Amino acid sequence: MTQVRKPYPSDVSDEEWSLVVPYLVLMREDAEQRRHDLRELFNGLRYVIRYGIAWRAMPNDLPPWSAVYQQSRRWMEAGCFEALASDLRAVLRMASGRKAEPTAAILDSRTLRSTPESGPRAGYDGAKRKKGSKLHMAVDTFGHLLALHVTPANRDDRVEVGRLAAAIQEVTEESVELAYVDQGYTGERPAEAARTHGITLEVVKLPEAKRGFVLLPRRRVVERSFAWATRCRRLVKDYERYASTLASLHVVAFACFMLRNAAILAQGA
Repeated sequence: MTQVRKPYPSDVSDEEWSLVVPYLVLMREDAEQRRHDLRELFNGLRYVIRYGIAWRAMPNDLPPWSAVYQQSRRWMEAGCFEALASDLRAVLRMASGRKAEPTAAILDSRTLRSTPESGPRAGYDGAKRKKGSKLHMAVDTFGHLLALHVTPANRDDRVEVGRLAAAIQEVTEESVELAYVDQGYTGERPAEAARTHGITLEVVKLPEAKRGFVLLPRRRVVERSFAWATRCRRLVKDYERYASTLASLHVVAFACFMLRNAAILAQGA
């Protein structure tokens, strides 16, 4: 039974819950081994990501940290949030008058500083002067997540184009034809890796007479998506022991961003 408590800002709304619950039910609602309310377990996961706490620091009015952690691992390993993000992206695109699957994507990477937990697998990014992990990500032209993966920070962006392109085509049924990138992806090697998967890279260059900060067309979309992720304190640094966990938590966060927009859309329908 759900205990009566004061809500947290990170709690899922009724409208959001109605959309997400079909993706989270991995067993029958009346299963004997279910001891905690599914919605409260999801609220616990959202709380951890939003406020950046350790699992063991779970507030006492939410389910025990061990229950939230174990259920979150089950959801992640079952691919629940990847499926949710994919479906929500299609819904939001069609609501904006676009096709369900995009034909263009934007690629970029973001370096997160390491912590004692992630330090053993960290690398040094000389360009950003940071030791940590690098998140390689692709979004559509609305900033909705398409694909992502994590490597040590010393990994060259150009080397990861092929892996990212393959993941993009897998989730979009090979609909993407063009990908916008920054000047860090120049060269024949990344272009050829993208062409292998049917994608043409277009490098968006800075104007020659640059003065101060310049918003680059298309490129600003993925930068905005990275900014969305920084609203989640758990994602500001690499606090995870495993790279797969860091990637999964980013997927959860972006799915929740799209979930909020879809709920607003449903309310106005």
